[in-house]
Amino acid sequence: MTLDEYNGFCAALPATTHVVQWGGAHVWKVGGKVFAIAGWSDGRDFAATFKVSELAYEILREQPGCRPAPYLASRGMTWIQRVSSESMDDAALMDYLAESHRLVARKLPKKTQQALGLDR
Repeated sequence: MTLDEYNGFCAALPATTHVVQWGGAHVWKVGGKVFAIAGWSDGRDFAATFKVSELAYEILREQPGCRPAPYLASRGMTWIQRVSSESMDDAALMDYLAESHRLVARKLPKKTQQALGLDR
């Protein structure tokens, strides 16, 4: 997945906003809350960071090409960073990005969900 493909996928999710911050990271939000971050990488694949369930976190943190997300996981949050496609292909990454969006949107106040059309 390229950065453009990542941005296009995240833009297609409901009620999202995009900002480039934190040293050039592409940050995607729903209701003002971050659900995906991409752009930092020291490998040939760009790194994508996203929220996951507790079970997915336990599984993914041990997979090649994935790791607990720097800064976020160390604060007890269940965020994973995919640094290569070694064990997670692009289709799976898109599924996890969509699930991250859903997890974050679900935690928004009901009024915010309604205003964004996410209560359907």
